Amino acid sequence: MSSFPTLLPFLLFAFVASITPGPTNILVLSNSARYGFKAALPIILGAGTAAATIVLLVGSGFGQSLTRLPAVQHAMQGIGILWLSYLAWQIYRAPATALVPTTDSGNPRRLGLLGGASLQLVNPKTWMMALAVVSVFAGEGAERQSHVLYLSLAFFLISLPCLGAWAMLGAGSSKVLRSPIAMQRFNRGMALLLLASAWLSLWA
Repeated sequence: MSSFPTLLPFLLFAFVASITPGPTNILVLSNSARYGFKAALPIILGAGTAAATIVLLVGSGFGQSLTRLPAVQHAMQGIGILWLSYLAWQIYRAPATALVPTTDSGNPRRLGLLGGASLQLVNPKTWMMALAVVSVFAGEGAERQSHVLYLSLAFFLISLPCLGAWAMLGAGSSKVLRSPIAMQRFNRGMALLLLASAWLSLWA
């Protein structure tokens, strides 16, 4: 610990970044409420793995160069916003049926592991967060690369329970979503929150 004095501050940063509301948290909440807790696990794993990978890429220097290209940043942001808007529309127009958790993996509205990962990869805010993490917490010198590895692993391990808490919240909310009208209101509320979180990133 003495050789890595910024680890403890980083753990606090990672917790706050992972637990506060955002597009990923909202999608985890929505999917777990509609399909059950287990349905959100692939999204959580995909998002956590992708975010940790981005920290590694930025720490290696590749991601740092990428985030300094304005055209790439704007393209990533545009793709991310359009994709999140499409997901919000799919949630908004979901049929007004009572909540019945299902294990049918063929349901096309599920996001899944690749969807959770893609959300991070096209989100320029995730890349900027990773750049800040590496710049502030990795330090310099011979141990820098090992510090980047530790930061990546720590971010992954912290993000899992944080997103898992949102999944538990969504699964618990299923108890009050027993009527079609309640489910429709929930879907539309989640859709509007997702849409707002996506478009507000333009002014962040």
